[in-house]
Amino acid sequence: MVRIVVTANVEDLAKWDEGFRKHGDLFRSQTVSGSIGMATTEGNDVAVCFEAENPDTFLEILNSPATADAMALDGVNRDSVKVFVMDREFTV
Repeated sequence: MVRIVVTANVEDLAKWDEGFRKHGDLFRSQTVSGSIGMATTEGNDVAVCFEAENPDTFLEILNSPATADAMALDGVNRDSVKVFVMDREFTV
């Protein structure tokens, strides 16, 4: 499993949260399973942490028209999206 963090700015946090939770099938197609970590700020920024079995599949579907449509419905500012594939760790 690979952790992938996606950040973005959204129009409305409540609208985004409600819409995001309806995309289970899309996330499963991205090889995501288990819990998805989510955080928000007062400035309408969101951060989401996924665990994907196949990062290439995840990124391919993230860049698909289906994901673009889902983001548009949820009020995501597509130009603000940043993706971080966790490729190293530090153990204390």
